[in-house]
Amino acid sequence: MKKLFFFSLLIELIASHAYALETIKLPEPQIDKNLTLYNALMQRKSVRSYAQKELDPQTLSNILWVAYGVNRPDGRRTIPTARNAKDLSVYVANKKGVWLYDADENELKQITAENIMSSFGSQSFMKDVPAVLIYTGSDKDHNFSVMHAGSAYQNVELYAGVTDLGCVVRAMFDKEAVTKALQLPTGQRVIVSQAVGYEIK
Repeated sequence: MKKLFFFSLLIELIASHAYALETIKLPEPQIDKNLTLYNALMQRKSVRSYAQKELDPQTLSNILWVAYGVNRPDGRRTIPTARNAKDLSVYVANKKGVWLYDADENELKQITAENIMSSFGSQSFMKDVPAVLIYTGSDKDHNFSVMHAGSAYQNVELYAGVTDLGCVVRAMFDKEAVTKALQLPTGQRVIVSQAVGYEIK
């Protein structure tokens, strides 16, 4: 009887935890069409000084679309992908947990409510960063997802250069802890991360 009671309690806890995870519908991305590639290239830089200000949903939608959004009716993305291999995933970590970007639905699907920001805190400036993008890949046959991650984070860098955002690509973080928190499917791995926030100017 005790075993049955504890089993039922465990099921309830698991169910309640799953229920608590959110899906957030992002607003449609709004990118200033007057921005030029020349300006983006001229102003691209790595930023290590951030305002203590959260990213609003519109800004986050813009960033994620730039990184890996759908830009054509056939579902293809804002970055080139070898063989149209959609082997890249983009996650967002903030103080409220970790979220997986669903480009087709323009949604964020919460993976965990655990705050893992300390896993990225190997440098002091990270204490003020409101969000971290995490790029993961599967690489079933080739090393394509590494290339795709590079294209995605470069898009974000260029976009940040012509807005009030700042960002920096980082390999210095606790990959083991992040991998565990993301609950990655078999065959996927964490490639690199990218701090994103509002630059102090």
